[in-house]
Amino acid sequence: MPHVLFGLMQSDLGNSRTRAVMRYVLAAFFMAAGVAHLWVPDKLLAITPSWVPFAAQIILITGVCEIAGAIALVTKPLRWWAGIALALYALCVWPANIKHAIDGVDLSPIPNSWLYHGPRLALQPVIIWWALYCAGVIDWPWRRDKRG
Repeated sequence: MPHVLFGLMQSDLGNSRTRAVMRYVLAAFFMAAGVAHLWVPDKLLAITPSWVPFAAQIILITGVCEIAGAIALVTKPLRWWAGIALALYALCVWPANIKHAIDGVDLSPIPNSWLYHGPRLALQPVIIWWALYCAGVIDWPWRRDKRG
């Protein structure tokens, strides 16, 4: 029995490390995106759908939110909420990514090619899952069955 218990503790420790690495990588991506929103908002304005009101202001606000979310993600008391907020944010910016792809907006250094846009659009649900998983909101798909 102790080796089973020890094995579970080792597994939990490995899972914790995996989540921590994923958390810091995702936080770095969101931090970079937030800085880009503040540094070059005009480029992001080009991919913002026309139905978004106050688009220039929204881009600046979302930049601040991405930076705050990145910091909160690596801060234990705020982590869970940050995971939810960043997942919702990733869902909300999907229309801009779709517009970027369909309209073929050139945003150097990002390649204007379906070799970039296709995987980027397909990976959006993965980014949503990633935010939820690394924040400890969900365990799927690696949750163990606690019954046996």
